[in-house]
Amino acid sequence: MRRKLYLLWILCAGCIAAMFNACSNTASNIEDQTPDTISYNFNIRPILSDKCYKCHGPDASKRQANLRLDMPESAFKALKDNPNAHVLVPGSPDLSELFRRISTSDTSEMMPPANSNLKRLTPHEVDLIKKWIKQGAKYEKHWAFVAPKLWPVPEVKDKDWVKNPIDNFILHKQEQYGLKPNPEADKEHLLKRVSLDLTGLPPTIEMQDKFLADKSPDAYNKIVDELMKSPAYGEKMALHWMDVARYADSHGYQDDNYRTQWPWRDWVIHAYNTNVPYDKFISWQLAGDLMPNPTKEQLLATGFNRNHKITEEGGVIDEEYRVAYVTDRTNTFGKALLGVTLECAHCHDHKFDPFSQKEYYQVFSFFNSVKEAGLQSTVGGPETYAKRPMMQVTKDDVKGILNFINKQDTGKLIVSIMGDSDAYRKTYILKRGNYDTHGDEVEPGTPKAILPFDNRLPKNRLGLSEWLFDKRNPLTARVFVNQTWQELFGKGILKSSGDFGMQGDLPSHPELLDWLSVDFMNHGWDMKRLVKQMVMSATYRQSAVITKDKVKLDPDNALLSRGPRYRLPAELVRDLVLASSGLLNKTIGGPSVNPYQPPGLWENATSGRGILASYKQVHGPDLYRRGMYTLIKRTVPPVEMAIFDASNRDQCEVKRLRTNTPLQALLMENDPTVLEAARVLAAKLLKDNSPSKDKITKAFRLIMCRLPNEQEMAILNGYYTDQLKTLSKKDAQKVISVGEYPIPQNIDKVMLAAMMKTVDTIYNLEEAITKT
Repeated sequence: MRRKLYLLWILCAGCIAAMFNACSNTASNIEDQTPDTISYNFNIRPILSDKCYKCHGPDASKRQANLRLDMPESAFKALKDNPNAHVLVPGSPDLSELFRRISTSDTSEMMPPANSNLKRLTPHEVDLIKKWIKQGAKYEKHWAFVAPKLWPVPEVKDKDWVKNPIDNFILHKQEQYGLKPNPEADKEHLLKRVSLDLTGLPPTIEMQDKFLADKSPDAYNKIVDELMKSPAYGEKMALHWMDVARYADSHGYQDDNYRTQWPWRDWVIHAYNTNVPYDKFISWQLAGDLMPNPTKEQLLATGFNRNHKITEEGGVIDEEYRVAYVTDRTNTFGKALLGVTLECAHCHDHKFDPFSQKEYYQVFSFFNSVKEAGLQSTVGGPETYAKRPMMQVTKDDVKGILNFINKQDTGKLIVSIMGDSDAYRKTYILKRGNYDTHGDEVEPGTPKAILPFDNRLPKNRLGLSEWLFDKRNPLTARVFVNQTWQELFGKGILKSSGDFGMQGDLPSHPELLDWLSVDFMNHGWDMKRLVKQMVMSATYRQSAVITKDKVKLDPDNALLSRGPRYRLPAELVRDLVLASSGLLNKTIGGPSVNPYQPPGLWENATSGRGILASYKQVHGPDLYRRGMYTLIKRTVPPVEMAIFDASNRDQCEVKRLRTNTPLQALLMENDPTVLEAARVLAAKLLKDNSPSKDKITKAFRLIMCRLPNEQEMAILNGYYTDQLKTLSKKDAQKVISVGEYPIPQNIDKVMLAAMMKTVDTIYNLEEAITKT
């Protein structure tokens, strides 16, 4: 073990040094620069929202001195207790109470108050506000609530670098800061990157050889098209949507029994593979049941809004949980499709964004007539695996309109879907968010600050969908474009992809985000076209190499002066290991499975009822299914996935955390799937009548997707040779005794163990599970 850890240290030393160098200077020169023209949206509003809106913002119940700094008509008025003073006097910072209060050292007058929990403004922030007042203190509507426009594609100096309009926007900004983009990544790194991004799987050696041998100008374009035609494309794209849709295989809460919602997941994969336009993709999920003469496919799509947690515990208050389900759907709608923190207006007016509590319940009302109960049934047999309203999937369905569903048995299959009651359910503002404390009645509607609801539209989820895809809606296209960019580049053009509101980050390239959004709408909401547009750009194709100059000028890569480099999502870590070893079961869709898991986890965290009370591991080919098919029990999510930051699917999640912990290294060292994959690949390599260096080179290419350099080859081959000399037969038998995949007959156990440990060393390199 010590020898192996030493080898890992040597092989990773270059990466570790680069990480320390990058971390030594985290301050960005970009953020501290004061622009010539101050923008309220991009320079001033974030300061006021962060430091002032708590007491002087949209929430009337918390407002002090009857002063709103988010509205110019309030900010320009004379002070209530001093008619001769004004908060803002355009052109005159010294006469503006706002500037005087934020710059004073007198603790009795300074703002924010010295005894508050709010941080004081920095000198840079004070300077920005002073310059803004000098320039006229002009207010602007929040950028994200203004419909995007098709900005002109900017001119750049280095025209040869540009591949498509994305690059003009990126390079234009880099040139403003004296930066140059990285050269294109070499073909090996580029192929690994795009293959993982488009299919979630590493490229095969055959694909690597074909791409390396293709010297034509459109070689990259051809490989992109090939990857996007792969059935694995739909699986990879669906993975992010599983987080957004809070998909899981259990109901949640204490009993946390099994549910059969996986046919909806099969539909999502199918929708991505057949390139269903985004407007249809979402409209069917929101309101497929309200379409004229809805098909079973449209009904199945509405499972999106039945993926929330559902209780099966006797004794609960029915109305309390029914309201909780409607609340979940409302919050998911806000976060997933509008990218706003609508849930913050559940109990009171939003404290930072212009969303009133009334408007929250107006959106709530669209989802409030579903024909459901808070408690429909307690834990039992198959009849509880889906909740009303629901739909049965028959044999004829699977042969016909639902032929994308991987139904493997003849048993009854039911899925929870949407369906409104015949009678309209009235909606009331819930005082303090309490389910049983009714305030004023409200009609269906939407936040006026985003886009007022057109009363000519039907006041149901179908009308809400039409409102969502009105081209005047400022958020719908921006939110999806930003999430797509996030999936390919590691972070969105707007880093806070779940918050386009006042407290969210500012987009690094606002004109590009607008241009992509309008272009997306103008081309029929074509999702595959959008993805290809991004991966074909020179911006995406850049090398991920970090230089000292770029660390200094652009430490967080906000200006995209280098290619993306980050660890793979949890499911893809598993997929890479299985695919590279040849173990991967490529079956698309079907029920989720239980692979290896440490014993006792479920049993120690369960009510003891239902088929998920104890963990029943699968065997055979099902052991080697892709990570996205691992069964997710909400109260005890798969531990391997959780360690690598996967969502437990309790609620809508549009952006995962990405941590770096010792547990991840320990998992890669000890996980039976990784060890078994190393053993299986080692056995396959030993079948080849070739030198050990050739075998190790092949393993390296399968896992790392590139040829090893001389130093790497020398270290790995030396390690293999050492293991051959030092491993006893007894120790070798212990090493290879992992996993259920059969060990070939008559194989040399010492050679197998030595090669297995060498392959496992490659799996444990940082680069193996990193997109570079």
